Amino acid sequence: MLNDVEFLLGAVERRVVALERDGAPARSVILSRTYQTAIDDLWDAVTNKERLPRWFAPVTGDLQVGGSYQVEGNAGGKIVECEPPQLVSLTWEMSGDVSWVDVALKAEGLDAARLTLTHTAHLSPHWEQYGPGATGVGWELGLLGLALHIADPEAEKINEEEFAASTEGKTFGRGSCEQWGEAAIAGGEEPEKARASAARTAAFYSGETGAV
Repeated sequence: MLNDVEFLLGAVERRVVALERDGAPARSVILSRTYQTAIDDLWDAVTNKERLPRWFAPVTGDLQVGGSYQVEGNAGGKIVECEPPQLVSLTWEMSGDVSWVDVALKAEGLDAARLTLTHTAHLSPHWEQYGPGATGVGWELGLLGLALHIADPEAEKINEEEFAASTEGKTFGRGSCEQWGEAAIAGGEEPEKARASAARTAAFYSGETGAV
């Protein structure tokens, strides 16, 4: 699977939506991907503390509505809503910034389910410089890890750093950034600005610049 970059890029549907959140301009970065498993199994994979480290990262905390969580080495926040097996909503808090993540599942027959992840954040200088790719590519790697886990629950978690440094990983990163740039344009962003932001993010994923 990892060698087929065209398949990896085509497996995800990308959208960017302009909106207001709490009275301020915001953008939603939206990813959708179908998994070949029943919705209950997909729900378990994205909410079970025992399975999360196998494809995403260790998550600690009180994983219920009103509880707090912490992703190891990453963001933390509060769980705002949980409706098994269709929806979990949470705040995504890191470095003093707060954004919002919704994960929605929908059955597509008995043995397939579609996951839609929406990450909404207020506009910021970081967004103006890098656009949706800075958020979207990272989540795409997570959804790729989930696909590998669903295909083989006992397999070792993908090493994202090794993959990103590989020829396939660099091609994937550049391609994903380009497609996020096009998604931004479809969502109303000025084309030249969107493609420039995508190029800056792609430079990071190809190892040409520092962190975005």
